[in-house]
Amino acid sequence: MNTLSLINSDPGLLPYEDKIRQRQERVLAKQQQLACNHSRLYDAMNGHLYYGLHCYSDKWVLREWAPNAVAVHLIGDFSGWKALPLFRFTKKEYGNWELVLPLDYLEHGSLYKLLVTWVDGQGERIPAYCRRVVQDETTKLFTAQVWNPERPYVWKHKNPERKTHPLVYEAHPGMATEEAHIATYNEFCEKVLPRIAKTGYDTIQLMGIQEHPYYGSFGYQVSSFFAPSSRFGTPEELKQLIDEAHRLKISVILDIVHSHAVKNDLEGLSHFDGTEYQYFHKGEKGIHRLWDSRCFDYGKDEVLHFLLSNCKYWLEEFHFDGFRFDGVTSMMYLNHGIGVDFLDYSMYYDGNQDEDAIQYLSLANILVHEHAPHTITIAEDVSGMPGLAVPQQEGGIGFDYRMAMGVSDFWMKTIEEKKDEEWHVGDMFFHLTDKRKEEHTISYAECHDQAMMGDNTIIFRLIGANMYTQMSTLSEDIVVDRGVALHKMIRLATLATAGDGYLNFMGNEFGHPEWIDFPREGNNWSFRYARRQWKLADNKSLRYYYLNLFDQAMIALARKEKIFDVLPFVVVQNNEDQVLVFTRGSCIFAFNFNPVQSFTNYGFAVEPGKYVEILDSDATEFDGFGRNIPGLQHFTRFENGAHLLKLYLPNRSVLVLKRKK
Repeated sequence: MNTLSLINSDPGLLPYEDKIRQRQERVLAKQQQLACNHSRLYDAMNGHLYYGLHCYSDKWVLREWAPNAVAVHLIGDFSGWKALPLFRFTKKEYGNWELVLPLDYLEHGSLYKLLVTWVDGQGERIPAYCRRVVQDETTKLFTAQVWNPERPYVWKHKNPERKTHPLVYEAHPGMATEEAHIATYNEFCEKVLPRIAKTGYDTIQLMGIQEHPYYGSFGYQVSSFFAPSSRFGTPEELKQLIDEAHRLKISVILDIVHSHAVKNDLEGLSHFDGTEYQYFHKGEKGIHRLWDSRCFDYGKDEVLHFLLSNCKYWLEEFHFDGFRFDGVTSMMYLNHGIGVDFLDYSMYYDGNQDEDAIQYLSLANILVHEHAPHTITIAEDVSGMPGLAVPQQEGGIGFDYRMAMGVSDFWMKTIEEKKDEEWHVGDMFFHLTDKRKEEHTISYAECHDQAMMGDNTIIFRLIGANMYTQMSTLSEDIVVDRGVALHKMIRLATLATAGDGYLNFMGNEFGHPEWIDFPREGNNWSFRYARRQWKLADNKSLRYYYLNLFDQAMIALARKEKIFDVLPFVVVQNNEDQVLVFTRGSCIFAFNFNPVQSFTNYGFAVEPGKYVEILDSDATEFDGFGRNIPGLQHFTRFENGAHLLKLYLPNRSVLVLKRKK
């Protein structure tokens, strides 16, 4: 028996080879069972084509799975919201219900729900596979809506090629505007897409798309898994957004939430047919206490079919280029990984794992990658599960990338807990590059998590209240000077040491002030902190403008120099000087984190030749002090048996040079 590649790359996993193989075999068996007579799992997952409301040339057909129901009726504005005999479903096999109606009984825009009756009660429900849900502005209740436009959207552009090293712009469409309202897909397309393209990001991670009853959940309390949120616009407008991104050669991935579901009965899947266990686990196991939500039973074939069909639906119907799976840690562990420090390998195989959930994640990756070569999957996991981003055939779970979540944690702790003179560049380089060599990772200095209410962004941690008064280029403020300098250095250090990709949350590229706080009762339903103030990045008299320029420059450098093709190699790691120098391909990154001391003729050994400065965080064009001459050429000197490059390294700055042949 050949040893799996995952174990060959990490012999520490050898004691757990049997368990890793058992997972692998379990996935293959379930894949074959679900695929049935199909050659691919992808071809068999068509729940969205069978269930839900469908319009044919001569009739409407609505199907629903509700095994505990004794009766199901369609109610709506066409029936006076009454359960009329004409709209009673017929019970089919395996807990399915079906209603067939003439074409003239329903029309585009009609509102409807199901009235599901069980032995000891009944309740109004939104169909599980519903593709359009709208909220009444007066009652705030959600209702399904017939969506059958006369002119369905016609796609104009192909999906872009697969991004090997994605530069991800994490974005929420509702925050696209400066105004105090929920922005639309169209506003995002008009106001944000051009910025993303100009800055150089090649992948958009769209958040909050699956319908959710509470806007303040950021989209992480999903109720209707097949419905794009109507608060941002129509399905056609979402398609237009994605199509326009594709025109710009930008991939769009969906921040998909399959880790849990909203607990609401009226809007969601909870107690859909009167039972708590139709889609979810029974009892306490079916409740996520920390998130106040419901936990899927991934051991049920019907649930697998629902979630896998959901993946296929978003890929086919909306041309998404893949997914970022949210809350993977919560899925993989029976205790959701809450309050657990994963200190050794035994904790990944000790029986605390939800093997059904791990199986689902593997199947989802198989399905997504069967769809098309351009699709990618990204996992959000804080536990460090080995093999998460390793192909199944090599012993892994199959994601293309995993988020390097420890990088952001490192920066936040460093800023909060250490004085500037205590920043240890050796520790820094270790944490920035501490990644499993067999797995692809995407690094970020901060994502939406750090911007949410109760936390602070990097720029706000560095500058604080001075952001309100001292961000003018005419102001002189040592706190702002420090914050602006370190903001640039931290982001470039994260990008330059990233394994295989980089992520930024919208607005953080220019140091968007304050935090994110969606409208809620506690803030008097204010939109003040649930928007993006783009004018700050466009105003040349403000320092945000120059932070934005620097982000654009460093993204351009990463793309042009293809820095991800080669691993970073340390040249200098001087903790006393707080100087960190490393190479990546033909580029040299020279960081001086020292808060007070600049160094003249700071020498280190490199390949002989001529080096040209290609990026300087201290340049005046990036709101620096301009202490180096732009574009200066440097030549190595042979001294004491080595070719030395000697540089002037101003304090709190980073200099990037490229070797010219």
